[in-house]
Amino acid sequence: MRIDAYTHFLPSRFFKVLIDSGLPDIGKRMREVPSIHDLDIRRKVVDTFPDYAQILSHGMPPLEVLCKGDGAKVEEYARLINDELAEIIDKNRGHFPGWVAQGALGAPDAGVAEARRAIKMGALGVQIYTNVAGVPLDDPKFEPFFAEMEKLNKPIWLHPARGANIPDYPTEKTSKYEIWWAFGWSYETAAAMARLVFSKLMDKYPNLKIITHHFGGIVPMLEGRIGPGWDQLGSRTSGEDLGKLLGELKHRPLDYFKHKFYADTATFSSRAGVDIGLSFFDHDKVVFASDCPFDPEKGTMYTRDAIKFIDEVDLPKATKEAIWHGNLERITGTKLVK
Repeated sequence: MRIDAYTHFLPSRFFKVLIDSGLPDIGKRMREVPSIHDLDIRRKVVDTFPDYAQILSHGMPPLEVLCKGDGAKVEEYARLINDELAEIIDKNRGHFPGWVAQGALGAPDAGVAEARRAIKMGALGVQIYTNVAGVPLDDPKFEPFFAEMEKLNKPIWLHPARGANIPDYPTEKTSKYEIWWAFGWSYETAAAMARLVFSKLMDKYPNLKIITHHFGGIVPMLEGRIGPGWDQLGSRTSGEDLGKLLGELKHRPLDYFKHKFYADTATFSSRAGVDIGLSFFDHDKVVFASDCPFDPEKGTMYTRDAIKFIDEVDLPKATKEAIWHGNLERITGTKLVK
């Protein structure tokens, strides 16, 4: 059974909130993909492929961006999303055997109560973003969330977030040509991973399970910089002793990226991306995913190619079964395949 661990769906009640908001850019994108909010269309997408089911999670925008700093509203919308996702899964387990709760790091308690509530409702884990309305994940105010997720022993789905408001060059005010998405999101993922490593959060909470979207973004392609390059941390920096920090970490920087993080197989129909991702991450930390429904066909292309690429790779049958569903079942502690 192929369990697609990272697909996106906006429940109807929240989709109305998004429409009413008029949010531009990524909001426009969400409004223009029918299967992101139409359950009948989404079920037809799933039925297109044999022996296939999807795990649903909220897509974009980050609630902290939508709510413009209103923590109470962030928590309210997270509850709205999570309640309806739970309802959808309860009625459609043949198509959707599980769901990922939407995190609320912008809530007054950094989303701890909502994470706890959603997991109690049956969520497999909690999705957060690579930054919280521009604030890095290693900000101390978010530490209670990471402590709680380790305590709950459930994985974190890490989705990139970056908007056109972040320019490509300091002389400009906005990013052009959707560079903020095409390249920016992959950078965002890598930057967030680095902040979690060098802030020592990964050392403080060694049992955290973080699933990085899109096969870890640019990370697999930068093994040399992360390895031999960061083995020389501090050699390029004046004013602070980063070499001292290097000695304080419990592992080599590369070891965190390769062996401590999880990753999914969503690569926007890039076979090369799958190959390099599989060559970088431990196979027991890779989960199958497609990023449905954001392909040019609005739901089927990325799924079809994601299945095809894993079918084609030269891996032992047991390893493929682990990627298809076994790894996800293990890290969530939930049996998904009957």
